[in-house]
Amino acid sequence: MNAIDTMLQHRSIREFADQPVAKETLDQILAAACNGSTMGGMQLFSIIVTQDKEMMRKMAPAHFNQPIATNAPLILTFCADFHRFDRYCECRNTPTDAYHNLQAYQWAVTDALIAAQNACVAAESLGLGICWLGTITYNTPQFIDILQLPKHVIPVACIPMGYPAHPDTPLTPKISNSTLIHHETYREYSEEEINTAYATMEQAPNNVNMVKENHFHNLAEDWVLRRYKKEDNEYFSDLLQKTITEQGF
Repeated sequence: MNAIDTMLQHRSIREFADQPVAKETLDQILAAACNGSTMGGMQLFSIIVTQDKEMMRKMAPAHFNQPIATNAPLILTFCADFHRFDRYCECRNTPTDAYHNLQAYQWAVTDALIAAQNACVAAESLGLGICWLGTITYNTPQFIDILQLPKHVIPVACIPMGYPAHPDTPLTPKISNSTLIHHETYREYSEEEINTAYATMEQAPNNVNMVKENHFHNLAEDWVLRRYKKEDNEYFSDLLQKTITEQGF
């Protein structure tokens, strides 16, 4: 299977077989992660490899105790990291206050996310399953403490990996490519196009059941009023902004 086939077969895996990931396999995944595009060649990211179950259990509460946070054989946490480059500049007697700002943070976040996606494609091409844990950006202070991250390092992506317990896990419903792609300039969507675009997702059995069980009228209400509520988003936004500042950006 080539890289494009691997990406087109992507699915989120939340249950893993009781099978460890061999060192050779992990090394390949990490090599792919470290070989992605990067801002100015500075490689402004670090990867924390977690295989110890006790460490997973320590992080689990900050992941809201999702089963996947402890049942995966391997978790990779990708961090936006300017600390290492700061140290390099210090060793060369060059001041680095030029990078204590949001622009520098964005560079490092982009580098980390590119590395994370490279790791995901590599893992899936080797037969592993993966799932992104958004909770890594909800509880950044806890992860900074547990992972002992210094100033100018912030976790931005967390990806459990392992061999799928259920290889026949279906693909996640997606909006059509034509809806996501714009040519030359952004185009506005008509109501008809919006209805067509989201129909597949609204009709997916899991989504139908969730809307029904929670007594909503449609999937939009389930997303906005239950899954990702305003008060939660505002709380975690404030927490993230404070953390970014405290970490020196």
